Amino acid sequence: MSDRNSDYLGQELGILHTKIRDLEEKQRILKDRLLLIGQNLIETKEKNREDILEIKKDIEIMKHSLERFSSFLETASSEFSRFARKEDLDILVKQAKMFQPLEKLKKR
Repeated sequence: MSDRNSDYLGQELGILHTKIRDLEEKQRILKDRLLLIGQNLIETKEKNREDILEIKKDIEIMKHSLERFSSFLETASSEFSRFARKEDLDILVKQAKMFQPLEKLKKR
């Protein structure tokens, strides 16, 4: 082999070696990125799971409060029929006022 061919072959091997090194570096960077993405995915999944559990607890509390409120409304509405209506009270007030003059006459 001539020196020229040897030099050319050496240059080509150097270029090939550089390209292989570049590809290995790119592969390492991609591997690191993939690991980081995987880690972020796991952290996001865990945070979402915790958030969902917290939301479920809040929903249960709200559900319980709504049931208590509903029960209170049912009890209160069933008691309304026992209360006197405003018209009935107005009549009683008028009747009471009518008897006041008689009380003053009795005292004399």
